[in-house]
Amino acid sequence: MTPDIILNSMPDPVLVVNHKDDISFLNLAAEGFLQGSRDQLIGQNLQDLIPQDSPVLFLLSKVRRHGTSYTEHGIILASPKIGSHQVSISAAPVIDDPSAITLVFQHESIAEKLNDNLSQKGAARSVSALAAMLSHEIKNPLSGIRGAAQLLEMIIEPNDRELTTLIKDETDRIVKLLDRMEVFTDNPLLDRSAVNIHEVLDHVVRSAKSGFASKFKIIENYDPSLPSVFGDRDQLVQIFMNLVKNAAEVLEDQDGRITIKTSYRHGVRLALPGGGAPQYLPLMVTIEDNGPGIPDDIRDHLFDPFITTKHNGSGLGLALVAKLVGDHGGAIELDSKPETTKFNVLLPMMKN
Repeated sequence: MTPDIILNSMPDPVLVVNHKDDISFLNLAAEGFLQGSRDQLIGQNLQDLIPQDSPVLFLLSKVRRHGTSYTEHGIILASPKIGSHQVSISAAPVIDDPSAITLVFQHESIAEKLNDNLSQKGAARSVSALAAMLSHEIKNPLSGIRGAAQLLEMIIEPNDRELTTLIKDETDRIVKLLDRMEVFTDNPLLDRSAVNIHEVLDHVVRSAKSGFASKFKIIENYDPSLPSVFGDRDQLVQIFMNLVKNAAEVLEDQDGRITIKTSYRHGVRLALPGGGAPQYLPLMVTIEDNGPGIPDDIRDHLFDPFITTKHNGSGLGLALVAKLVGDHGGAIELDSKPETTKFNVLLPMMKN
């Protein structure tokens, strides 16, 4: 099987440009993407197809300058010839000719997932204003209601105290829910330092095996060469504890399996709201389960507060995960289909 056959089988557009940015190769998907045949496009300069101020051209320059691969997300490609596309672009030097660059364009890939991450973080943080209001407007009256129920217990017959006990229990339950919501703050207090992500995951796995995931198989596949994460250890534990617990709760039988994997994703970066330099996110932790998958009707809203697939769930666990990952300047991706659900958490590394 020749390389051409393999590349032509790929659903994503792939093309190679030489040192002048002339197209020297493209696959079938790239022909459709660029709206032309191979005979028309081979030898054509990329600048004739896309705007001269396109970030693609800057990406090509950066790859040649540093001699390594990069990935950019959320790039808008627009021209009268090819239309408008939001894509993720991966660029890498060709081994035999470093001045030649391979470009891979991806629709609906991490570009959209990273944009979704900003929505996830915004949705999670929107709870902060609600939590502040509820604490003031509801917690104080609840305290009065509970106190009144305690006074009633002192003067009513023992047979009637079941109702006052119910009142106290329900007010306590609501207060606990409000307490959980108060972790959604717009002013995160991160005690950041160099954190060994594998020590964090070892702690999570020990807790899972001795408790909520004791009857399931946990597979650990770690890359020991990964550098430290620049993060808050306790909050990183909470992120992955929630994700592993979420995976365990969707597994249905003894064949349930949770896989935890660490890897290095070169070149990934995310421009955060408020400007500033993009945050590089090379460290990836994947939590995968072989459960039934996420239903289509809630997949796009899974990180929103109060959205849950669990009968007695509060819908705050994954919202909190999205919020804490966002506080770290990271991103979280969801990839779900029947019998496979993956949460990929991208995190910044500790700078030397």
